[in-house]
Amino acid sequence: MDREWPRPSDRVAGIWRRAAEVAFTSGETWFGPGAETLTGEQLRPIAEDPALAEAVWRGNVAVLRQWAVHNMQHPGRRVPADVPPQLLASARDMARRGLDRSVLNAYRTGQSLVWRRWMQTCFSLASEPADLPELLDLSAQSISTYVDDIADAVGVAMDSERRALTRGTHAERLAAATLILEGTAITTARAETQLGYRLTGPHTAAIVWDVSAEAAGQLDAAAEALTRHTGVLNRLTVIASANALWVWLPTAAAVDTAVLTSDIAQYEAIRIAIGRPGRGVDGFRRSHLEAANTQQMLARLTSPQQVARYDDIAVVALMTRDPASADEFVQETLGELLTADLETLTILRVYIQQLCNTSRTAQRLYIHRNTIIRRLARADELLPKPLADNIVAVAAALEVLHWREPARRDAGAHNRGRPG
Repeated sequence: MDREWPRPSDRVAGIWRRAAEVAFTSGETWFGPGAETLTGEQLRPIAEDPALAEAVWRGNVAVLRQWAVHNMQHPGRRVPADVPPQLLASARDMARRGLDRSVLNAYRTGQSLVWRRWMQTCFSLASEPADLPELLDLSAQSISTYVDDIADAVGVAMDSERRALTRGTHAERLAAATLILEGTAITTARAETQLGYRLTGPHTAAIVWDVSAEAAGQLDAAAEALTRHTGVLNRLTVIASANALWVWLPTAAAVDTAVLTSDIAQYEAIRIAIGRPGRGVDGFRRSHLEAANTQQMLARLTSPQQVARYDDIAVVALMTRDPASADEFVQETLGELLTADLETLTILRVYIQQLCNTSRTAQRLYIHRNTIIRRLARADELLPKPLADNIVAVAAALEVLHWREPARRDAGAHNRGRPG
């Protein structure tokens, strides 16, 4: 096969090798936010699931790096379609969700993003413009052929996984749960048989997932901690992907997020999103969708919080559907307060939660009342408007700040100007 494959000239091969080194070292940045490769109705189920979206992003990076490594060693030669393990894992996950080969368009979009970055790299490295036509023509053929070969191999893996999953308890549970969540016609009796779980009575749904793709073995331990915390003896667990579990608990008991966070603190890469309790089939569905909404918000803000309830994040989830607008709102509302220390921000947030009562705030935080008063006075100095005149907006902005990634919070403060 390689004898028929066009070879680049020695000078073009040298440029190609250097460009491949750039692609390998900076590959993670070439794709930008994962959503860039997940547009369109066919890819919506992946875009709305942070665990699957992360898997697709990791797969794109793995494909690029494999292509780059081969071209660092043998610039211009045809790259074998050895499917990276990350792609095989995501293919299995997507097949388990009932997705078909149409989702492979995510990798085609990734190819387009790579091609734009590759051209920019080639233009920056080619000292002789006359080398560019050959370089771009041959590398376009190399990239498109490699992606075609990889997509075909992944499609075969998806088909194989789908056939393997047509039988077995996990497949039946996922299929039944999906039918309920989509509102598709399925009798309660049949669903209960396939799930091994009663749909009458109360339900609290949760999604347990791993943000690192390296701690999947801790998912069951975290789900067990959640189960112990609610005091139930059994739960329904559905394997949604290699890095995510869907969990339903037959209870309406409230979950203390602080206690549960302490219980799973050792599992740093694990996150738990919890919906509100519901009853019957409708409650089963609604609680899960709320947990999914919570999961999406935590992923969107790259939040460091390990446990979140829908009750706690509903307003923030609505406010941050457009992250850029949310950032602008937070900066305009808090002004120089963004530069304040974490203690001041925490005191102000709890003070508002306690209906602006300093004594209750002091009791809640175990801080002397005089300290509360001083910190509140300092916060008022830093706010663009007095707290009394803008309390609702300040409360909303502080909630967004609480759930947001610390690095973004710090960047926002830096962009505002001088320290406070």
